[in-house]
Amino acid sequence: MLGPLEIHVMEVVWAVGECSVRDVVEKLESKLAYTTVMTTLDRLFKKGLLDRQKSERAFLYSAHLSSQEWERRRAGDLVAGFLAGPQPSRELLLSSLVDAVGQHDALLLDELEEKIRRKRRELLQLGKP
Repeated sequence: MLGPLEIHVMEVVWAVGECSVRDVVEKLESKLAYTTVMTTLDRLFKKGLLDRQKSERAFLYSAHLSSQEWERRRAGDLVAGFLAGPQPSRELLLSSLVDAVGQHDALLLDELEEKIRRKRRELLQLGKP
């Protein structure tokens, strides 16, 4: 789970690519102290979201995951948390998902149905019912 500042910093890194603390400070809309941004980048590195390499006297940071990969992981973790719960919670999750998708976009509902069919075929090929 990322806080609002961490999300803003990640958005800068995704947009800029490889960058220093100073680069991020300059790109952030809200002016923050250099040390605040440095600490946030270090925290994101320790969480495994950023890679870093030494360049002269400073670190250069780059995203370990693309924004799309991060969103996929985040969504997967959220769904996995619900599916790990008791049966009523799982049924509520699936029911709510289908309702929300259906209200939002009928074509997306068709895509969901097709993904379910593909996953079932894949599981049958692997010998998993």
